[in-house]
Amino acid sequence: MKYRLSTLFALTAVIAVLLTGCSINESASAVLPVVNTVASSVAGTMEQQLPTIAAQAGAVVQEVSQTQPEATTETAAAPAQDPVIEPVPVAPTSHEQQIIDLYNRVNPGVVTIFMTSGSGSGFIVDAGGYIVTNNHVIAEGGEINVLFHDGDVKTAELVGTDSQADIALLKVDAAPGELTALPLGDSNALQVGQSVIAIGAPFGLPNTLTTGVVSGLSRAMPVEELGLGANYQTPDVIQTDAAINPGNSGGPLINMSGEVIGVNTAIESPVRANSGVGFAVPANVVNVVITQLRESGEVRYPWLGIAGGTLTPDAAEELGLPRETRGVLVSEVTVGGPAEAAGLRGLDPTTNTGADIITGIDNLTVVEFDDLLGYIVQQTRIGQQVTLTILRDGQQQTLSLTLGERPAAPPQTQQQTTPTLPQP
Repeated sequence: MKYRLSTLFALTAVIAVLLTGCSINESASAVLPVVNTVASSVAGTMEQQLPTIAAQAGAVVQEVSQTQPEATTETAAAPAQDPVIEPVPVAPTSHEQQIIDLYNRVNPGVVTIFMTSGSGSGFIVDAGGYIVTNNHVIAEGGEINVLFHDGDVKTAELVGTDSQADIALLKVDAAPGELTALPLGDSNALQVGQSVIAIGAPFGLPNTLTTGVVSGLSRAMPVEELGLGANYQTPDVIQTDAAINPGNSGGPLINMSGEVIGVNTAIESPVRANSGVGFAVPANVVNVVITQLRESGEVRYPWLGIAGGTLTPDAAEELGLPRETRGVLVSEVTVGGPAEAAGLRGLDPTTNTGADIITGIDNLTVVEFDDLLGYIVQQTRIGQQVTLTILRDGQQQTLSLTLGERPAAPPQTQQQTTPTLPQP
């Protein structure tokens, strides 16, 4: 299960130390007969050898006493010192120095968010006082206080929120030149394996740095798993192994160039703590959201009006298509939605056949569901006409469709049931 990452200050630690003992009575009794036999043999040998040993010892003692000077306090040897490995100064490696320099450069742009019920993280996205964090960090309401890296604290006002992408935009009063903003990078240019850092306030510890890599791209993170909204996916979610813990929510995920490429939002863990699987809302989605929040205080998404998913090889085979066919299987079409108006078809619930396969939108080839959703969210607007390329009964066709506005909750589909698959 994925968990939200804001945390309460009140943390309780319980430490239990268990000491166990073991009995040796049984094993000792088994060893004693052997010990007695050895002791008897040693005693007999010693009786034979002691006179000779004593005579030799006496001679040695006499010789030493004649040649060895009498010890005094001045000549007494100093007590032996335990050996200590001498440390050798080593300069940071080039990668370590890169991390150090990067942290020092971007840390002034990272903040800690304090609420009555807990805390989270955020970052300055505009030196005019605009701050990005997660919606779930501030969702419970109340006064919002922002702690900056230099110890200054300011009260923030809420500009607007988007529960679908789990993003909130705050505003503080700031003098010109007082704040350092962090730039948003192009999250679509990310590659798996790239080094990243995360800065935030895990467990209420401000400006904590963790490092890692981009572990995966285009991950599915339905906002319903965060308890934040309806069954709409956030597209192009970034997976990272940089340590993300409660309190990192809203903090930036930063590439080695110093650009924010994601907002840390959730973790996959059975214990509500870092397990090496963290998720961040991509910067390109964040940019779409905060642009609208600054303009109107709300976010409106374009909408296709289908429920569907990535076509698998097995599903393609069942539909009579080559296994290598790729695209988005339209499982259901929303009643009265843009897709229905354009004539798009979903699966027939009685025969499990007849579904259209979306293989392209405008000039973009659609391989999986995230391609379609990411394009609609990031590249289109409400009322825009798009061209869909589809496979229908094995034949390629094109349809023109005018995008509508995404409703707050998924409406009924042609099957009159709440869809269980994601909707774009």
